[in-house]
Amino acid sequence: MRNVLQKTGLLAGLALTLGGAASCSKDGDGVLLFSLEDDKALGEKVAAQTDSTFRAKGQLLEASQNPQAYAALNKIVLRVLNSGKLQYRNEFPWDVKIIKDDKTQNAFATPGGHIYVYSGLIKYLDNETQLAGVLGHEIAHADRRHTSRQLQQQYGISVLLSLVLGDNQNTLVDVASSLGQLKFSRDYETEADAYSVEYLNGTNYYACDGAAGFFIKTQNDGQASPPEFLSTHPNPGNRVQNIQAKADELNCRNRTAGSDDFNQLKSAL
Repeated sequence: MRNVLQKTGLLAGLALTLGGAASCSKDGDGVLLFSLEDDKALGEKVAAQTDSTFRAKGQLLEASQNPQAYAALNKIVLRVLNSGKLQYRNEFPWDVKIIKDDKTQNAFATPGGHIYVYSGLIKYLDNETQLAGVLGHEIAHADRRHTSRQLQQQYGISVLLSLVLGDNQNTLVDVASSLGQLKFSRDYETEADAYSVEYLNGTNYYACDGAAGFFIKTQNDGQASPPEFLSTHPNPGNRVQNIQAKADELNCRNRTAGSDDFNQLKSAL
């Protein structure tokens, strides 16, 4: 723990004296006293714990045993990642895994770019553009480092750094299990929506208001129990309008992308 506190003090000192150096990031609604390397290290540990938890439940779909599903999903994800709009496209490892749970309509991302999507969300959506929009939203949470900021606010910098250094296994389990229910601020949600539009626009393939299509679907369905995604991602009434306004600004709402990869993914599940 002494090493953790020393490292915490160093980062805090850099934050105060260097104000925008590599070890300190300031944007959005918080100062992040966490380096990119720490983001990656924490993400690897949280992802390994997440994999272990869902594997023990028999819910983690392994890529080696589900090659068709992952081949289709990876094509969709890579279009978004390769849009040229990500800040940390080359710094983070970026991978995606499927959790087999048809009753849960959710997706989340760890620090450092490990993405998880539930089969229930994939089966709920109507087309590939909607899925790309939701994935773009989750990618934005990692790329804009919202997840790290939210975890820092919830657990504190010293606890997170202790996880990076391999201590505090019980807390690691707690952090991993909380990611799917992590509640972001309205500012973070608004920014993630806006960047989802930017990412999809950069694909030159998907209509860039794909995330709005998901929200419109949930509203039209009028479900008594909203999708898990909406219970952890607040949905103010103007959210669809904001996404569509951004898409109109970029003139990228009218693309008609096919859903071949999406349909192959659904059939493989």
